[in-house]
Amino acid sequence: MASALPFVDELHEALGGDPARLETLGATGTGDLPSAYRVTDLAVASIGVAGVAAAEVVGLAGGAVPAVTVDRALASTWFGSAVAPVGWSLPSVWDTIARNYRARDGWIRLHTNAPHHRDAVLAVLGVPGDFFAVRRAVSRWSAVELEQAIVDSGGCAAVLRSPEEWAQHPQGIAVAQERLLDWTVDGGGQRSTTWTISARKPLSGLRVLDLTRVIAGPVATRFLAALGADVLRIDPPGWEEEAIVPNMTLGKRTARLDARTDSGRARLGELIGQADVLVHGYRNGALDALGFDADTRRRLRPGLIDVSLDAYGFTGPWSTRRGFDSLVQMSSGIPQRGMEWAGSDEPTPLPVQALDHATGYLLAAATLRGLAMQHADGLGRSVRTSLARVGLTLVGGGDLPLDGPLVRRVAPSEPLETPWGEAKLLGPAVRITGAELSYARGPGELGADEPVW
Repeated sequence: MASALPFVDELHEALGGDPARLETLGATGTGDLPSAYRVTDLAVASIGVAGVAAAEVVGLAGGAVPAVTVDRALASTWFGSAVAPVGWSLPSVWDTIARNYRARDGWIRLHTNAPHHRDAVLAVLGVPGDFFAVRRAVSRWSAVELEQAIVDSGGCAAVLRSPEEWAQHPQGIAVAQERLLDWTVDGGGQRSTTWTISARKPLSGLRVLDLTRVIAGPVATRFLAALGADVLRIDPPGWEEEAIVPNMTLGKRTARLDARTDSGRARLGELIGQADVLVHGYRNGALDALGFDADTRRRLRPGLIDVSLDAYGFTGPWSTRRGFDSLVQMSSGIPQRGMEWAGSDEPTPLPVQALDHATGYLLAAATLRGLAMQHADGLGRSVRTSLARVGLTLVGGGDLPLDGPLVRRVAPSEPLETPWGEAKLLGPAVRITGAELSYARGPGELGADEPVW
């Protein structure tokens, strides 16, 4: 049975879900986020299919599969921020030189939030970390040549391309040939001895090892934590993302280890061997270089549900390129189309980091579907997608009509304690009859816990 909600059929089909289950999914509310594209529809669909997948797991405990309802306003707001500080503030999401610049022959975006990415950009440009110096230096470069020089130096940058240019680019062609979700059945293994499915908290006791950062992977594991999973996030020494930590660590334990050391690698191997689910978002090939390729992961934990994402896809010349939502948007032409829609002379991105958030909920749904299939056949599975492939789905949904109402974003209202002070938390965007989406732990600083289950 086809859904009346945009994107839902495509996402549910990629998940391998039974079309009849979509009869349980509904949505409330009206309005859209202001964009050339159907961003709110994508928010509703990605959160909705995650809810349907969770309902399927709830049904495994016995009884009827519960109904699922998504609120458009709440879904749109969760695609931004769900945590509002009270009496304190978060630092800016962006570094002082992270933005779009006019090069000699076009626009380029520099992504410098991580110190080593900032250092790479400044080294290529040969200037200090001053906005005006950076702007002058960028203006003397060809955009494509500067993009390549920064990438070759270990930095992150993206030239503004049109949708048509991306469709003809070798990486755009490669992404278009990839499946939205790429599944592999990995064989049998031991099931969790700590996970007991219940209707109220269907993932209670499930061990999820989170090797992800900014933003898609943490969104996926945050949704799993809301369903009761024991999520352990691992970061390397020195990594920080202060502006988004309150949103990204909800419900999780957070620890650090250095997998470049013998002791760190040994500990990470032990954690993988004791996990039920592994979610990782390192650049394609990065885990392999640390000694944890797919075969090793399967050997360490037979029956593992292995979930991964990257920026630009797993095939093509950019399959190992560093990237983030804002860069993938630039590469794939989304801000170019936004310029036309807004009547602007500058790149106009999506109103939220929609590729990140939609990818996160889709991967949460894939995790849940993997667990449901494993419950039936006892087999482990691997599944992967990319921000670029999810972006192709958004663009394929067509333009948003200009005459509709805007969605009203919702203010967080639930009390929330954090290490930084009082805050407010947004209510859940999806309701699953009989299940409770809530967090046993508030947000915390990275590295606050020990790397143990």
